[in-house]
Amino acid sequence: MAGVVIVGAGHGGSQCAASLRDAGFQDAVTLVDVEGVTPYHKPPLSKAYLKDADANPQLLRADTFYTDHDIEVRHNTTVSAIDRDGKSVVFADGTSLPYDYLVLATGATPRMPDLDGINLSGVFALRTLDDAQRLRSASAEAENVVVIGGGFIGMEAACTFAGQEKNVTVVEMAPRILGRAVAPAISEHVHNRCQDMGIRIITSMAPEAIEGDGSVSGVRLANGEVIASDLVVVGIGVVPETALADAAGLACDNGVSVDGRMQTSDPSIFAIGDCCNYHHWQADRNVRLESVQNATDQARHVAKAITGDGGEYREVPWFWSDQGDMKLQMVGLSFEPDRFLVSGNPDENAFAVYHFKDGNLIAIDTINRPADHMLGRKFIEAGFTPSDDDILEGPAKLKQLFRNLRQA
Repeated sequence: MAGVVIVGAGHGGSQCAASLRDAGFQDAVTLVDVEGVTPYHKPPLSKAYLKDADANPQLLRADTFYTDHDIEVRHNTTVSAIDRDGKSVVFADGTSLPYDYLVLATGATPRMPDLDGINLSGVFALRTLDDAQRLRSASAEAENVVVIGGGFIGMEAACTFAGQEKNVTVVEMAPRILGRAVAPAISEHVHNRCQDMGIRIITSMAPEAIEGDGSVSGVRLANGEVIASDLVVVGIGVVPETALADAAGLACDNGVSVDGRMQTSDPSIFAIGDCCNYHHWQADRNVRLESVQNATDQARHVAKAITGDGGEYREVPWFWSDQGDMKLQMVGLSFEPDRFLVSGNPDENAFAVYHFKDGNLIAIDTINRPADHMLGRKFIEAGFTPSDDDILEGPAKLKQLFRNLRQA
């Protein structure tokens, strides 16, 4: 048997290989990695890794794990094509490797704005360990940092650099930071707290150009203001990496299209993580989710599908972000909410925002309120909506409700 080939060795790819062995899969498992390092955790790259010049990447699993579990890891290897008829992947050097099943865990690549000066020295995106290493090195001497984009990566980097006493400005085109991810009350709180840290936040404003002669010296905004900068971080989102799937004729639509088993339009090929688009049971629409939890949970699901355990993928999505002294945690998917309810006290930097639609709980955002978050996972999975009074009583009441729910 040719076994399973996994393209991409991030959180999803590494987990899929491990889960196949956990499920008793005996044939070959090959993990193809375009990078040259042991698979590592990506979330720390915009936080702890940037803060500490001596920090090493946090490995997902030790090198010995892969050898001990007979998982072949091919580092510095690029897949240039998928031969669906021959059921093999073709590498950049012209060699090929057959598969019985192929798993695409190709992730996504940073979206870069079409700006004059985008290729100047001192302009960075942040996605890989190599990106983080170069950014960390360049930031050591930087004094003025401009972050283009007020999403999670942008705000995490902004807080990290502000903590190093650099002059930090965030430029966000939308009316509020984190606008696509959290409730307005959370955005406002993070905005105000970051400003208290010394971060200047400019919303509803687009950058017009990055200025400099060889190296960046400033960012010119649409209103004509030039913000002095010797370092620019671009964090305006990512684009799913679908080039292989597109070229192979697989169905794609804002990612590789998959069914509830994470299976593509070719039954021998699966896709997981940031690169795939699937119909979500809770949201009742197609989504492409960018999170470690989603990638690893889908990886486990595909391993079960390959080893004969069918069923639809129905995990509750959750996300997190550490920004300064704020631990943001989000659970559920909030599309067109019609009501919000705040529990806790924003002045204490610890509160939760519950999202409702048509009377049903659909998502919860929390800052430094982990109990609400953990209980929210269970409530949303069960389709249970607590009353406003119960929510406002706080986690102790919600825990009691959950115990009653389990016993019912």
